[in-house]
Amino acid sequence: MCLGIPGCIVRIDDAASMIATVDICGVRRQINVSCIVDDSHPVEACVGDWVLVHVGFAMSRIDADEAAATLKLLEQLGEAQAELESLSDANGAVAQAVTTSVDHEPGP
Repeated sequence: MCLGIPGCIVRIDDAASMIATVDICGVRRQINVSCIVDDSHPVEACVGDWVLVHVGFAMSRIDADEAAATLKLLEQLGEAQAELESLSDANGAVAQAVTTSVDHEPGP
């Protein structure tokens, strides 16, 4: 399984090499757009396109609504991950406190 992250192509950096800059949540990176270019959609037409980016390639074009929904879902997953990590940290702290308490109990 691979995860494509939505981003918007903001400029073409090298049309011959099919290299463009994409904006993903305010972070800009260069990507290869060769997978989304064809005779009916040349590289120059890619500016403004929303795309799914995976390992430095624009894998497919998507519409703005799909991009927004995917970004929202990814944000929710991040929040869920943070919540799970905080629960794990809390459980670790409780386990540490119990272990410390047991270690300091007086012997028989």
